[in-house]
Amino acid sequence: MTSFRDRVRGVVISTALGDAMGAPIEKLTYGEIKSKYGRVESLITRWHKMDLHADARLGRVRGDGIVTDDTLMTIALMNVYLTEGRHLDAYDMGNEFVKEIAFRKTFVPELNQETFIIDRLFYPEKYIFMRHVLANCDPREGGIGNMVNCGAAMYIAPIGIVNAGHPKAAYDEAILFAMGHQSSYGLEAAGVLAACVAKAFELGVTVDDIVDTAISLAKDGTKAAIHELTEAARKLRQERDDMDKVINVFQSIMMKYSPMGDDVSRHIDKVGIPSHHYTPSRLWSIEELPMALAFMVLNEGEYYRSILDGVNSGRDTDSIGVMIGVILGAMYGSEVIHKEDIEQLNKVNRLDLCTIADRFSEVAAKIIEDDLRINEARLSMISS
Repeated sequence: MTSFRDRVRGVVISTALGDAMGAPIEKLTYGEIKSKYGRVESLITRWHKMDLHADARLGRVRGDGIVTDDTLMTIALMNVYLTEGRHLDAYDMGNEFVKEIAFRKTFVPELNQETFIIDRLFYPEKYIFMRHVLANCDPREGGIGNMVNCGAAMYIAPIGIVNAGHPKAAYDEAILFAMGHQSSYGLEAAGVLAACVAKAFELGVTVDDIVDTAISLAKDGTKAAIHELTEAARKLRQERDDMDKVINVFQSIMMKYSPMGDDVSRHIDKVGIPSHHYTPSRLWSIEELPMALAFMVLNEGEYYRSILDGVNSGRDTDSIGVMIGVILGAMYGSEVIHKEDIEQLNKVNRLDLCTIADRFSEVAAKIIEDDLRINEARLSMISS
């Protein structure tokens, strides 16, 4: 039986693996990836922007296992739990989490230097600093007005870990915490992904069990997108080698719930032109989570194939890889991950992922034990 500690390792290492697998091809379309790379199947992949001048790539480097903000923010959230030793809410977003991303330096691999995580963050993640530090907002209202995206969901897996085996509690805590960062379907995705990770810790759990949990808790467009995409994935299992067909079906369905399609970049010609991109809606969903669950269903939980299909599907490739990785990593533990991949991730990112995971698993186990003691006391109260 895979231990709790090893499952936590599976989540943490899979965050970095999915992130680093998708990072070199992020924002490319499925067709562009197929044309430029054929199929990405290794961490040792050259970033599609590496030949550009450093200014054009904002001084960043990627490829060969380098992780992005998905991994750095996941570790930052784990550090908040290490500091607080308890469940979190939006006030912790506005306090310790802000300190982690904006006031405490760490090695940022893309910039190849010790600096603040915020120096690397995308605008909707920098919004955390603006709202909580500069605008002094009510922490529970921190996500209001932000660009709606997958930014909270991409690092929310630790909340699933501290609520392992209790998906509804994971959903609730993720919503309470991430409302300090996101709103609408961006917030919803964070809650659902945390619930999926919590469910994945249950013994004997299947991918179908995890999808059922996601659908039971998800609301509005997120619920509909997950249901429709995973149903399509089941029907496509016999044709999963025909990736052109799979991607066409998946992305055609997602167009109902995410109107951007391949139009994911901002440029001067779009300034001042209204669109539905990244705006709140009860009818829409982020793309990454439903796609991640669909690739897991398509491949019946096969670890590497699910991640690789996800990152090769295009667009937000690293976050799709992360979301597949954290769920399947919780299911299987770290033994499913190739040792050479772990070594490469640690080397290029100056990390010790097993040590990071083990330190967090101790805190998570204590939080779970505290919950169980409280529940035992409540049971005694009503039975006396």
